[in-house]
Amino acid sequence: MLKAILSHKIKFYLFSIFLLCTVTAYAAPTLKDYGTLPSISMVAISPDGNSVAFRKVVDGKDLLVAISLKEKKQLMMLDIEKIQPIDIFFLNNDQVYLFVSEYKRVSGFRGKFDTSTGFVLDIKTQKFRQLLTPGEEKVYPGQTGLGNISSISKDGEFAYMQAVIGNTDLVLGAPVDPTKGLLKVKLKEKGRHKVVTSGTLYSKDFFVDNQGNLLAEERYNDKTNEHSIVVFESGKEKVLFKETVIIQTKSFVGLTANYSSLVFIETNVETGRDDYYLMDLTTAKITNTNFGKNNADIEGVISDDNRIIRGVRYSGFTPSYKFFDATLDKKVQSIIDQFPEQSVYIASTSPDWRYIVVQVEGSQSAEDYFLFSDGSKEATFLTTGRPNINPEDIHPIGKATFTARDGLIIPTLITIPKDKVTAIKNLPAVIYPHGGPESHDTIGFDYQAQALASQGYLVIQPQFRGSDGFGRSHVEAGYGEWGKKMQDDLTDAVKFFANKGYIDSKKVCIVGASYGGYAALAGGAFTPDVYRCVVSINGVSNLNDMLNWSKSKAGKDSWIVDYWKTQFADGNADKKTLNAISPEQFADRFMAPTLLIHAEDDKRVPFDQSDDMYSALKRKKKSVSLVKLEGDNHFLLESETRLQALEATVNFVNQHLK
Repeated sequence: MLKAILSHKIKFYLFSIFLLCTVTAYAAPTLKDYGTLPSISMVAISPDGNSVAFRKVVDGKDLLVAISLKEKKQLMMLDIEKIQPIDIFFLNNDQVYLFVSEYKRVSGFRGKFDTSTGFVLDIKTQKFRQLLTPGEEKVYPGQTGLGNISSISKDGEFAYMQAVIGNTDLVLGAPVDPTKGLLKVKLKEKGRHKVVTSGTLYSKDFFVDNQGNLLAEERYNDKTNEHSIVVFESGKEKVLFKETVIIQTKSFVGLTANYSSLVFIETNVETGRDDYYLMDLTTAKITNTNFGKNNADIEGVISDDNRIIRGVRYSGFTPSYKFFDATLDKKVQSIIDQFPEQSVYIASTSPDWRYIVVQVEGSQSAEDYFLFSDGSKEATFLTTGRPNINPEDIHPIGKATFTARDGLIIPTLITIPKDKVTAIKNLPAVIYPHGGPESHDTIGFDYQAQALASQGYLVIQPQFRGSDGFGRSHVEAGYGEWGKKMQDDLTDAVKFFANKGYIDSKKVCIVGASYGGYAALAGGAFTPDVYRCVVSINGVSNLNDMLNWSKSKAGKDSWIVDYWKTQFADGNADKKTLNAISPEQFADRFMAPTLLIHAEDDKRVPFDQSDDMYSALKRKKKSVSLVKLEGDNHFLLESETRLQALEATVNFVNQHLK
């Protein structure tokens, strides 16, 4: 069936190239092809299935494009360079919603902020309109998280959106009773916002039906650690559920189709896996459904615009799904089956699920998009996110498992240089730990891994203890093990692949971003004889400073601070303990040349973490370089700076391994 899909892809290639892509690849991919943002992303299908909208990045331009599939013509192309789309979807056949993010300065406040918000675009008039603007009407100025829609009214006229509500005293500059509330916002025309509820200081989330009725409010009090669900009866609030937890264990994600229950994800104590539960909005009774698995976590839910849950997505190197409707479940499974050993993500659907757009990644696909329609026997290939990378250019991704020194099983992905698949022997290698650390790698198009494999390196991605997706015990095995057993897992990966004869243990570098950046620095500090070079991208180097920075941003009582204390030191995060696992404190131990890369506007890990590491290594007369990525953030969302980071990384690794 996969061959049929690929041949069908060729059939639609000229159409997709004309409308969606820019060039066809003939030469081998360059670092630019790997490092810049995908040419096409965020493909969304209209409710009637006749149109698609998507983000197009090409020749330094960032565009929003809409195409009529029915008429095979372009409907619009608009410049969106000044905003940063996070998500795109159709509100109706003529309007597109853009959830966007931009790091910028806000008048009256120090520093830069993620001023995420939502825009509505009318395809016919090609006009944008921002729905919520900080400082206007009831929207509190300076807030950083606008744009989330809790629900859309049944007639499509209104969106129910979360926002901090309040004003700023212009004389004193002090906030006046800001609370997180819910606003009723007009979608089709500009109008005044109506307050559905003002919420409280502790409001976290709101759940609304499609008539605009507030069904439940989620709250979390950082001072008392009280996590609660409040419902409303005859205008009066009633506490439906309450528990005291330092770190929230229940993740409330949506509603059942009859609006009678909240849906939440929590670890099942019997299976050790994240499971799917219902909480009755009248009785507070909690019901365990039959959707959990013994060998996978529920890592996400599939919901509609009103947060009605239709199905779940399970963890794994490739995602799998379960839908509550048997017919839909069978339909989606038949789609997944057509792409064996590939990751298939549901990118967009029509409300009735007659039209489904999937994004496919893996050893044979570099972010390809396909449309599946009722009444059509074959899939329609829409486009590829990376037109300069053909299937034969992709370096294959394999799976391996090894046992760490204490007996823990470590699942692992490897990206193999395509010309070495039949002769994986004594290859130079890159250990490439993921960020998080509560995250995990998947089979997909990882631009860093693919670029490094193109240089002849075996890229090894161990799912070290602390990674999620492999059960709660695997996550908790990482608590308090930063720089210790988590690091041992990476060292043991080097030993395992070297003992198998796959890699040359004397030609190994470590490269990582975020937590992976910390792990790279910890490799240089605590196992200096293992690595020939170290590359840290947006990495943590001083855990005391990182914890203090988190306190200053979130507040000392915040659950976020408690979470990091648990991560760093299993709760015992005193200064001495954190110094003992901070690479900056061990600059004298570094033997390997080190490259530090950090984004100027990183709001997850401040630039000072790399700047201070650079100074510490310089003082000890170590070989170190620092690259500052101007105008980008933790996630490297700009093509220019992402490519700058990739080129610096590859050139540095080549310098020390070739």
